[in-house]
Amino acid sequence: MTISAAALHVPIAAFYTVIACWFIFLLSFVLRERIPRGREWKRDHTALLGLALEGIGYYMVWCQPLQRKQFAPLVAGSEALVWVLSVLAVAVAVASVVFVDAACRRLGKQWALAARLVEDHSLIQDGPYRFVRNPIYLGMLGMLLATGLLRTQWIALLAAILIFIAGTYIRIRSEERLLREAFGSRFEEYTRKVPALIPGVY
Repeated sequence: MTISAAALHVPIAAFYTVIACWFIFLLSFVLRERIPRGREWKRDHTALLGLALEGIGYYMVWCQPLQRKQFAPLVAGSEALVWVLSVLAVAVAVASVVFVDAACRRLGKQWALAARLVEDHSLIQDGPYRFVRNPIYLGMLGMLLATGLLRTQWIALLAAILIFIAGTYIRIRSEERLLREAFGSRFEEYTRKVPALIPGVY
């Protein structure tokens, strides 16, 4: 089964759309850097290991040697799958950007790369935090998936996802130790109602 010339251009358009989403995604974090931070009260350095693993996951979809041929379809000879995966990648990237931006805005001065608490830290449970306890991490995972669908071989993408999730799990555990200490039963009740990262899974 051959793929039409039009379908061959679909992954190219999808890739540049995902790149645009990456710029908006990174801009969300850059703009947060300009917001005055609350004075730090407590920090957990264990999260740095998780951040490093997440970085390795991103490296695997962007820089590792198991890339597909530039803009090549994920599955040769399947035009329908080319369209489906390209549209899926764009949809996931756009949703991830929206989710991350909303979460960063809601966190305000509490946003940080490190696992920490600031003075007058509040337990946020509205906005995107109604759906998952860690919407920024879910958006980061979405950007990894969207990029990998367009650039990376299946085995490398799967490995990148597993490594990224391992790192995210470490970061979540690190941050939630601090939140449990600070908010006790309120946080426990929140964890019973809202999943940590992926609804219906974890």
